Amino acid sequence: MLILVLLRFATGYKQIGEKMSVTVEQLTKIYGTQKAVDQINFTAQQGEVLGFLGPNGAGKTTTMKIITCFIPPTEGKVTVNGFDTATQPIEVRRHIGYLPEHNPLYKDMYVREYLEFVAGLHKINRKKQRVAEMIEVTGLEREQRKLIGALSKGYRQRVGLAQAMLHDPKVLILDEPTSGLDPNQLIEIRQLIKTLGQEKTVIFSSHIMQEVQALCDRVVIINRGKLVANDSIEVLKTRVQGENLVRVEFLEKASAKQLSTIPKVKAVRQNEQGQWLLSTALENDIRPAIFHYAVDQKLTIIEMEQEVSSVEDVFQLLTAN
Repeated sequence: MLILVLLRFATGYKQIGEKMSVTVEQLTKIYGTQKAVDQINFTAQQGEVLGFLGPNGAGKTTTMKIITCFIPPTEGKVTVNGFDTATQPIEVRRHIGYLPEHNPLYKDMYVREYLEFVAGLHKINRKKQRVAEMIEVTGLEREQRKLIGALSKGYRQRVGLAQAMLHDPKVLILDEPTSGLDPNQLIEIRQLIKTLGQEKTVIFSSHIMQEVQALCDRVVIINRGKLVANDSIEVLKTRVQGENLVRVEFLEKASAKQLSTIPKVKAVRQNEQGQWLLSTALENDIRPAIFHYAVDQKLTIIEMEQEVSSVEDVFQLLTAN
């Protein structure tokens, strides 16, 4: 039932022929002597989930606040579906749903009461029906008659997501949307984001790299206000994967000197678990050679796997300085 509601939400309100996109051009934001954002450029397109990453203080939240018209840029230009955030902020806000990092809610209001209040601000037709849909989509049925102040952090996050999606925005800006959710809630909200990303433009930030890798079509990484990456995850992985690395564990004792004699092995080391890490050039696959070596030396292979670079590896490499 939940999946059907998700699909209805993602597809039922789309207007044929509309182009959904966010364009950020030479964006700069200066606070006093500090340059929080420094001439960054990127776009987010319809049907795309864009991961927006960076260490704390990198400028992510500042950029999101500029896109959503909460603060003006010092220099540069941002457009949302063709509307300029500086000169057409009302139109931009109509096209955007925003869940900020610190979720602002009226804690003395009931969940359903609050969502109906927000729906009224957006002048939504069929207000009660739309609120009911969002309550179901975000799993708030059992909490809808509770005071927001009495909810757990995870359920408050769900209320924030519901209000962000209530007016069926064409662009969703989600700053740490899964913060405070339990494992079951994480699965549901990630599925929701993935479904929404098939039809809408979704920009979201997260410190959970596995989440980014599972959900995102493309990743933008900023560090100290500067853009350091803007590409698909697969392309970004090649920036750190300059060699192939095979992890192998033997039942019997082996030595680095012996393993280094395997053809095309460049280097050998052990990890903290005592497993052997054998590196070779990117174009080589040394797993058959390791297997033949183990047979010749009467070694029993317990486990052998080729290591693959992750989004976390890319993030650490690009934000180390």
